[in-house]
Amino acid sequence: MEKLFSYGTLRSKEIQRQVFNRILTGTPDQLLGHKLKSLQIEEEFGMADYVVVIPSPDPSDIIHGVVFNVSAADLGKVDLFESNAYKRVEVTLNSGTVAWIYMEN
Repeated sequence: MEKLFSYGTLRSKEIQRQVFNRILTGTPDQLLGHKLKSLQIEEEFGMADYVVVIPSPDPSDIIHGVVFNVSAADLGKVDLFESNAYKRVEVTLNSGTVAWIYMEN
């Protein structure tokens, strides 16, 4: 299994049903030394507001989120779901868990 750290949209049960066809269960965790940046993405019916992770010069900056266990196939589904404004990278979370996260591309 792969680990996926979600700090935004993928924590939504509705989005999980849409992307994975099921509800995920996860564990709270944090990403240190990063912060959230506002992002607008053009969608079918106009612009939508999202956030994206970016590195922070302040190591005490923290992003709260949830770690989900997903399959490699599930990660492929998320790759298709996320826009090209995001890229998938591995990070080490506050707990020591190594997980995939979608950051600013």
